[in-house]
Amino acid sequence: MVKSKSSDSELITKIIFGIEDVKGVDVCIMDLTDIANTVCGYFIICTGTSNTHVSAIVSSIRKHVSKQLKEKPFSVEGNENQEWVLIDYVNIVVHVFQREIREYYDIENLWGDAKIKNVELSA
Repeated sequence: MVKSKSSDSELITKIIFGIEDVKGVDVCIMDLTDIANTVCGYFIICTGTSNTHVSAIVSSIRKHVSKQLKEKPFSVEGNENQEWVLIDYVNIVVHVFQREIREYYDIENLWGDAKIKNVELSA
């Protein structure tokens, strides 16, 4: 597996900053490190209020991570419809949803064994 140059905690901090910078909502970090056979160590999940907001969150995350850590995602999926965009940083995968899609897929319950930390963003 390809390991990123930054530590997971540095990358998580920059991702959260990118979400906060454009007012993403309902942010949580799912720690998957104690679950066998997972594809990554962490999911970061947040909600955007519209296609435009989802796009802004994705752009902000990518900009902050690239500028401050010199990291680029392994892949980005879902940019076409902006309902669910997945940004893959190998050990950390970011899911940016519109509310209805997030509720439909309910990743938090699907990965019920994960430790979930809700992130309080500053107002």
